[in-house]
Amino acid sequence: MSEASRDRRAFILRKLHSLSGVIPVGLFLVEHLWTNSAILGGQASFDHAVAKIQDMPFLPAIEIGGIFLPLAFHAIYGVRLALQGKPNPGSYPFTRNWLYVLQRVSGIVIFAFVAAHLWEFRIQKWLFGMSTSSFYPTLTAHMSWTWAGVPWIALGYLLGIAASLFHLANGLVGFCMSWGITSSRKAQKRVGLAFGALGGALFLLSAVTVVELATGSRLLFDAEAGKSRPCGPEVKPPSP
Repeated sequence: MSEASRDRRAFILRKLHSLSGVIPVGLFLVEHLWTNSAILGGQASFDHAVAKIQDMPFLPAIEIGGIFLPLAFHAIYGVRLALQGKPNPGSYPFTRNWLYVLQRVSGIVIFAFVAAHLWEFRIQKWLFGMSTSSFYPTLTAHMSWTWAGVPWIALGYLLGIAASLFHLANGLVGFCMSWGITSSRKAQKRVGLAFGALGGALFLLSAVTVVELATGSRLLFDAEAGKSRPCGPEVKPPSP
């Protein structure tokens, strides 16, 4: 293969990698976090939201072709780009250089987080017949689990979600730049602020959801004040 052909293939793969991070992976992330926020309405609300997705026609084909294959391509090629990259924020400590490094680091965090999340639910459903009605109690049990008084799984979720949303927001800025949507510095700053605000709002919503699962209380408001539960498994008092 000639050098020109290799350069053309690399250019196309980079464009596809950028595009797949927005459509469909980015859209799926936003939809997934929004659906999970139904947890704030209790198990019935969450089960209803999950049931609506499970009732979609051609769901297996949509999941495989529209989510898992693009996600696998984005993750695998992203790892390749990270290994090939030569970050130099030490020599050139510009904001974009640091964002480039953080984009690669967040991608590695997301890779581990998604693998753990898939094992926790999707693989349990595929291989062991875990029912969708078990998602809510399993999430509650895992999020409220503590070791040495620290809810490690809940903290892991917050880290994974934060990495995912930073990766999405920063990736959207890079997408707009590489696809010629924003060419001026002023336009790039505007989309940076807009996507940063979107990521921040989604993280706040997700953090409220995680805290609700882990403790039973709300970060912003609690309609049933005084009914929150501590982290860890509930211990019932002994019968008289």
